[in-house]
Amino acid sequence: MADPSSYRPKPGQIPDSPGVYRFRDEYRRVIYVGKAKSLRQRLSSYFQDLANLHPRTRTMVTTAASVEWTVVSTEVEALQLEYTWIKEYDPRFNVKYRDDKSYPYLAVTLNEEFPRVRVMRGAKKKGVRYFGPYGQAWAIRETVDLMLRVFPVRTCSAGVFKRSAQIGRPCLLGYIGKCSAPCVGRVSAEEHRELAEDFCDFMAGRTGAYLRRLEKSMQEAAEEMEYERAARLRDDLDALRRAMEKSAVVLADATDADLIALAEDELEAAVQIFHVRGGRVRGQRGWVTDKVENVDSAALVEHALQQLYGEESGDAVPKEVLVPALPDPVEPVQQWLTGRRGSQVSLRIPQRGDKKDLMATVQRNAQQALALHKTKRASDLTTRSRALEEIAQALGLDSVPLRVECFDISHLQGDDVVASMVVFEDGLARKSEYRRFQIKTFEGQDDVRAMHEVIGRRFRRYLQEKQQTGEWDEETPAGQDAQPADGEAPAPTGPADGDAPPATGPTDEDGRPKRFAYPPQLVVVDGGQPQVAAAQRALSELGIDDVAVCGLAKRLEEVWVPDEDDPVVLPRSSEGLYFLQRVRDEAHRFAIAYQRNKRGKRLKAGPLDSVPGLGESRRQALLKHFGSVKRLRAARVEDICEVPGIGRKTAETIAAALAAAAPAAPAVNTATGEIIEDDATPPAALSSERGER
Repeated sequence: MADPSSYRPKPGQIPDSPGVYRFRDEYRRVIYVGKAKSLRQRLSSYFQDLANLHPRTRTMVTTAASVEWTVVSTEVEALQLEYTWIKEYDPRFNVKYRDDKSYPYLAVTLNEEFPRVRVMRGAKKKGVRYFGPYGQAWAIRETVDLMLRVFPVRTCSAGVFKRSAQIGRPCLLGYIGKCSAPCVGRVSAEEHRELAEDFCDFMAGRTGAYLRRLEKSMQEAAEEMEYERAARLRDDLDALRRAMEKSAVVLADATDADLIALAEDELEAAVQIFHVRGGRVRGQRGWVTDKVENVDSAALVEHALQQLYGEESGDAVPKEVLVPALPDPVEPVQQWLTGRRGSQVSLRIPQRGDKKDLMATVQRNAQQALALHKTKRASDLTTRSRALEEIAQALGLDSVPLRVECFDISHLQGDDVVASMVVFEDGLARKSEYRRFQIKTFEGQDDVRAMHEVIGRRFRRYLQEKQQTGEWDEETPAGQDAQPADGEAPAPTGPADGDAPPATGPTDEDGRPKRFAYPPQLVVVDGGQPQVAAAQRALSELGIDDVAVCGLAKRLEEVWVPDEDDPVVLPRSSEGLYFLQRVRDEAHRFAIAYQRNKRGKRLKAGPLDSVPGLGESRRQALLKHFGSVKRLRAARVEDICEVPGIGRKTAETIAAALAAAAPAAPAVNTATGEIIEDDATPPAALSSERGER
């Protein structure tokens, strides 16, 4: 690890002008490229107290061994040079987008004597017109099949074209009218090129004039009683309209625009782009990147623009680019795009109307792409194994943690405090092992105390079940309850709930292990030093010393371990950190869902819910018989006994419970002043989500 002060430039050496800088490591490899409006101000920000730097920036400057810079005239030149150097050096600390797939394009090879329509992937070639990208190659072939009826452009390979010319006989497409057969001289090279250019114009969105011209020719043929020609033109029109229907109209003003949206978390970001030409979506593509440098949404957008248009020119750069956040500053990027296109380019955030609605659709696609990427990454066996090995190495474990349990606390401003436990075995979620806890020993907001209680209850149950199997016959450790702890609720997909484990051993009747029969190798808590210390204290009180504990703090994704003043720093691209983050997020999701469900039931509870022994069926029977709780409250015990299934003792209990729960005064709607009647089922109260965690 290098000391940044060892290669810090001397005062006055760095110019106060626009430029591009490069950090190199001890082997002279470029590890980071950046640009700045003022090189002096930007580079000075790297050489400060390491504690004040973002962890990603701190890792970069301690990896570097030297820094150099190049002065340019304008910020636009700096933007172009930065893109060129990132392409050339592929620095490890720069954001690098990677395609989630190799997208196919519809290409017209105008650089050939007889242009050809084909599907192409990979790097773009000079003199070739590209349309797309498309999601699947078959979508291109369906479109081309419809278009060839009207624009019979060559689609065959060079070998087939040469062979047909030699034998003087066209291929099958020439016989069925889907190729003009320039190979045998049916059309000249000039006429065939005109067909190819008309094909390109139609695909580029200039469809209205051509369709009107074709429709006029059809009507003229009908008037001249050339019905066969009119029918052929009619079929051509139908084919073109069906081809146009394959790309939906999204912008009514026939706009040419690219829409870029982002979905990101602490470690990764997904970018989705919709290419709209002539108001229709002509293509879609996307990337996923590791956030190896400290970047915000505006910087991610700038990187995406460089990736998209760095090697494009002319009409490939649209007149309008819509983004979720503007680069800072925006003027150099807009000037750079204008230079690439050769005319003015508008770079802005959509504020209203169809463009804003379409941007929301692109945003949803980006979120789905990120979720799909994470799913694929988590399901890979090699990746999971590497993640567990990295965690074991970082935490100093003797072996990889094959079973990991994560705990999280959730509440709404101190009310309905609950906890969740999620289980991952061999890197995969084991949802049947998920558990939920209600905090019982105190009320109010105290995450540290709640974490201590939950960890203690979970491992007391483990020790009790281990004792029943005969595997552990020592005296009960200090702090362990003689009776099973209560309040643990299984996940909906798990085994039936029950507070006390059966005396028959550690398995259910179907042979499945009881819910707390297996200990984890690693306990992860959602939080920093205080939560980790509380979890470790709970384990120590139970005499458990073979379970590792760590915590993951949300703010900087720092990994904390017991009795350490500094966190364990995992690389941002680490599979181990990604796994811990996914486990923590799953525990948070499960806790939030339980807390909301518990709060909802409490808010919907009516006076009959507190009557002991009164189930749902008899509650419904009572409400159906009397019509409302108000009438039921006014009824005599004898009247209540008339309801089927309600005996004298139950009726007295109901009457007493309703009398005790009678409101002191009628409820009033504060918005309208209306007195609210006590109906059969009280409406669910609305509550704010503010303060929920």
